[in-house]
Amino acid sequence: MAKLEPETALDTGDLNVRPMTPTIGAEILDIDLAHPEIEQRIPEIRAALLKHGVIFFRDQELTAHQHIAFGRHFGELEIHPATPKKQADREILHIAHGPESRGRENMWHSDVTWRPEPSLGSILRAVEVPEVGGDTLFVDMNRAYEMLSPEMQKFCSGLTAVHDIARVFGKRLTMTPEELLIKYPLQSHPVIRTHPETGKQVIYVNRAFTSHIEGLSKTESATLIEHLCATASNPEIQCRFRWEAGSMAFWDNRICQHFAASDYFPAVRKMERVTIAGDKPFYEAGD
Repeated sequence: MAKLEPETALDTGDLNVRPMTPTIGAEILDIDLAHPEIEQRIPEIRAALLKHGVIFFRDQELTAHQHIAFGRHFGELEIHPATPKKQADREILHIAHGPESRGRENMWHSDVTWRPEPSLGSILRAVEVPEVGGDTLFVDMNRAYEMLSPEMQKFCSGLTAVHDIARVFGKRLTMTPEELLIKYPLQSHPVIRTHPETGKQVIYVNRAFTSHIEGLSKTESATLIEHLCATASNPEIQCRFRWEAGSMAFWDNRICQHFAASDYFPAVRKMERVTIAGDKPFYEAGD
């Protein structure tokens, strides 16, 4: 994907955009994503996504088909391996927790980094939310990179890390470890990823799927992964979204990590997600 010129890539036109923090996140107001002519607003919405990393919409009444159709404006959609094969509209991943299921997405992570080509982004819709709790936090991993020392930036730019689906989904999928490895082989991605559209450098390891950094000892690898993952904990480069039924979040998986707070147990939280396919991560030195 060609790198875009900032003056055109980040032109949000006449969208009503309300930034949530100086660093990351914005609400898009006064828009109906189910409108028959929403396609005309896609370039502006994409520009807002690139500019803010994650964008939010309130009071959206979308059917499953409309949710899927909106996602397809941004690229091909993925089907997650946790989606039941007999499910209608398999592009939608249902994420539901309640009295019998405590939330497990409460760690900083980027989605599906175990794929050869991890996702461009995800569009999550709230179906049912607890009266309080269940917020999702997002962090700008480009700003996290910029806060590393120049020497650490230089050291990490030449490294690759291994990502493994089994770290999270090994017990959830009905496959043996051998079958899982054959269908979803281990993937190596750069520790520092270059965003393919903006050219920004991004820390691209996470606690969910990254198993180790290649070429380092076990201790060195674990220490460096912990150091890099800990950069996400800085509230000055985060935003936090409080859900309501009908709210939607669209995040750029190439620059954000997110954390779904599981503080609402045993209340019910039901979400639906479509995920847009991405491309192979790469590192390209800046000017």
